[in-house]
Amino acid sequence: MAQPADSNHATEIVLSGPGKNALGTALMTRVREELLRANGGPVLLRDKGDAFSAGLDLEEVAGLNAEGMRHFLGLLEDLVLDLYTYPGPVVASINGHAIAGGCVLALACDERIVAANPKLRMGLNEVALGVRYPSRVMALVRDRVPRRALERVVFGAELHPPERARELGLVDEISAEPEAEARARLAVLARHSADAYQAAKRALRADVLGPTREAQARFEHDDLPVWASERVKAQISAILGSK
Repeated sequence: MAQPADSNHATEIVLSGPGKNALGTALMTRVREELLRANGGPVLLRDKGDAFSAGLDLEEVAGLNAEGMRHFLGLLEDLVLDLYTYPGPVVASINGHAIAGGCVLALACDERIVAANPKLRMGLNEVALGVRYPSRVMALVRDRVPRRALERVVFGAELHPPERARELGLVDEISAEPEAEARARLAVLARHSADAYQAAKRALRADVLGPTREAQARFEHDDLPVWASERVKAQISAILGSK
């Protein structure tokens, strides 16, 4: 649940849920609601437990038909848009794994501080999983991952330790105390003029995540059926069975 952070009058939004904070309908809806209630003030996005988020809720995904999948991925894209265009500063404290959808949420934040834990892994492994990027998610990835590393991150579909994640531009800083560092960075950003910060963010990010009608139509025609295919469901079942 969202909590006030007294040190910088920020709102904490905590990723907490089953399956390593898997992004299911309930969690994504709650985060969107808490962002709305934060009303443009500074936001700290952090995890609970040993993962930031291990990605989408595969158990929920496995049970969706094509229409359900359309709604589910639409909710993910709405959350990405809400985070990326949120008018105030948003800093992520990444204390555990941030994989696939979890990495996407981190990328949507203004700054990202990751724990100095060599066992932690972060990355976009969608291609390795055999699924396709929703249009708005891909637009975010293209905008946030440095061009020099973009194809390595997307095509390689690897999961990286903190040092490599920083080299690839997936995070900004590595810290032995990621939450404390994230709070400190958020306090710095929160001291700026709120109007100036919002205007600068709007100028940098306006329309970045707005796919063309052609791109959206192509995703719905070519890519959405892949998510609901028997092949992907079988692969998800194999992943769930191996846990």
